[in-house]
Amino acid sequence: MNIVNIMWAGGAPYVSVHKVHQQILSQAEPGTSISSWLLQGQGSCCSDGATREWQLSQRLLKGRHIWKLLHPWMRGRFRQALKQSGTQMVLLDGMGVSRLVLPVLRQLPDVRAAIVFHGKTRLHRGDIALLRGFQSSQVTLVAVSQTLAAALEQDLGMPVQVLRSALEPESFRRTLLERDQARQALGLPLQGGPVLGAMGRLVDSKGFDYLLDAFAVARQQRPDLRLVILGEGNQRTVLESRISALGLEEVVSLQGHCNGLAQLYRAFDWVLIPSLSEGLGLVLQEAVMADVPVLCSDLSVFQEQLGEAGRYAALGDVAAWGQAIVDSVGSDASQVARAQYQALAPERVWQRFSQASSDLLSGR
Repeated sequence: MNIVNIMWAGGAPYVSVHKVHQQILSQAEPGTSISSWLLQGQGSCCSDGATREWQLSQRLLKGRHIWKLLHPWMRGRFRQALKQSGTQMVLLDGMGVSRLVLPVLRQLPDVRAAIVFHGKTRLHRGDIALLRGFQSSQVTLVAVSQTLAAALEQDLGMPVQVLRSALEPESFRRTLLERDQARQALGLPLQGGPVLGAMGRLVDSKGFDYLLDAFAVARQQRPDLRLVILGEGNQRTVLESRISALGLEEVVSLQGHCNGLAQLYRAFDWVLIPSLSEGLGLVLQEAVMADVPVLCSDLSVFQEQLGEAGRYAALGDVAAWGQAIVDSVGSDASQVARAQYQALAPERVWQRFSQASSDLLSGR
């Protein structure tokens, strides 16, 4: 079988999305040929197979104004490349990629497609018409959580398969650095007060702006707290200014994107996830599998994974988050971590994910 994995872009901001696709593709049958396309940017999309970098401009991909006139030319190139490679299936990264590639499949009826939705998606009437124009035998819609699938089904009036993303627990835990090693890698003190970690792109939806205010509130009761934010994005300047305005320069660090981030979770006493919206939130899964307790926004997608074992704070509520941080660091972290691991049940979730991914790729 020949599968082409088509991603919107490469680079650090898209690591989590690529990771999900890698995990799905890892369940392909032996002998399957897998290659990847990056529409923008550079990098490797999956551990197996070659990656083709199309180097297409943002204006061309978005198709606004005169650039839309070039879409037939671009789709012609896609069609020729798919035919030449003998592609039997494409794995598509969300609606942006699908807008470009699905029209090509109308002329390639023997090529199946699976569209993986990773988060909240703004669907236009044209998107809905495009998706409804294909038989379910050719195009399968997939969401990375039950919460996201339910929202998409309501918007589309079409069935959406749940493929709750998961990581293989044993191999993930094998790569983890122990506490002191991870702290040394991040330049953190080995002793002292609780160290809190937050990970993700520095963008509005991750909620890091109000997290800084909440952290300042928490330090009024716990001045020994330290916060490390790992990630990069267009909100860096805003966050740096906020850190300075709150006088937190000595206790809050923006460390940027870190290679090997998944190895570093044990540097932290708690992981904070203040997201305003998430499709799934792989950071939650990774932290819990690293035996680090999580405090997260009160989102349905997090409740779906942790249930009553979750520690939740009201969405965007600075005062609630400040008190929740204080309460969390004052609790038995190891007991919370054990309860959250049991609730997440990584081994069982991985088995279900593996079987569902295998069925998706094989067309069963």
